[in-house]
Amino acid sequence: MKPIVIIGTGLAGYTLAREFRRVDAVTPLLMITADDGSFYSKPMLSNALAKGKTAETLATASAEQMAAELGLTIWNHTVVGTIDVEAHRLVAGGRAVEYASLVLAVGAEPVRLALAGDAADEVMAINNLGDYARFREAAGDAAHIVIIGAGLIGCEFANDLAHVGKQVIVIGPDAVPLARLLPPPAGLRLRDALSAIGVQWRLGVVAEQLIRAGERYRLLLSDGDALEADVVVSAVGLRPNTALARQAGLAVDRGIVVDRHLETSAGDVYALGDCAEVAGLVLPFVMPLMHAARALARTLAGSPTAVRYPAMPVVVKTPACPVIVAPPAADTVGEWHIESSSDSVQALFRDLSGRLRGFALTGVATANKQALTKELPAVLA
Repeated sequence: MKPIVIIGTGLAGYTLAREFRRVDAVTPLLMITADDGSFYSKPMLSNALAKGKTAETLATASAEQMAAELGLTIWNHTVVGTIDVEAHRLVAGGRAVEYASLVLAVGAEPVRLALAGDAADEVMAINNLGDYARFREAAGDAAHIVIIGAGLIGCEFANDLAHVGKQVIVIGPDAVPLARLLPPPAGLRLRDALSAIGVQWRLGVVAEQLIRAGERYRLLLSDGDALEADVVVSAVGLRPNTALARQAGLAVDRGIVVDRHLETSAGDVYALGDCAEVAGLVLPFVMPLMHAARALARTLAGSPTAVRYPAMPVVVKTPACPVIVAPPAADTVGEWHIESSSDSVQALFRDLSGRLRGFALTGVATANKQALTKELPAVLA
């Protein structure tokens, strides 16, 4: 029997394998990964320092343990070279395998900054366990850390680093942090709460050059100012990893283009997680991944199931200022209705008919998440 092959052992790949085994205990599963195949939750990387986690303790199971638990085979430290979608065949690490179905769960890669300067290549991006191990070592003796990017990941790392006593400066082009997700009053509340625990901000500017200054770095900004740092971290976002899909001739736009059954432009080839563009949506969060994995598991087991996304608020891991956001769809016409108090901001986005289309909650207002979520329409019905 030809196996189902899953490329990638991140949260998407392992969640799919687990969901598939709940409905099919017999069909062979083969997982292929370029790393060691350890299981860990990638979202935990941005608050691991405050919890005292090392790369080793973030990993809760080895590839061998996952293979035994899920009844599958894992080829770790193995790079996929070619995929022949017509022949249903791929070559990885010099070994060829014919598949019944193929799933690309290859995640996303950090957006590369267009920095000048002799140290531009020394900016750190934390996207996997290996990255985190290097970052944790570098941050150990560092006093001053600059984070480029004031979005979700940048704010989470800023909170984490400040918690362990680092002096942190966050750089971003917008007037407030999380500007793409939050209306300004909620963004200002987050900014002020992180400022209260020591985070400094350089907003409305971008980084242009990174230069070595002895054992430290000198970062030149677009307003002519300069910052000194021991470590510089890039948190400007992720881009779906589409290289393998392009090589295989699959349709690619912002991500690997898939339909509601998560099937790509080639038959029996699917994509899942941060690399996938589902019905025009690229949603690099945990909840969409979970819903997609459950639907795809049923499809692969012989019961075609279209993915559906309910309303899925995002919890931002900034304990200094709890934030939960369910942004309205980009094309929604409406306006924010904002209520502020000393301990919270509640922002509700309503369309022209008054229907709730999104929300942003900070502080004690986050307790309203469940009730408000019930009012929201599905992201993908």
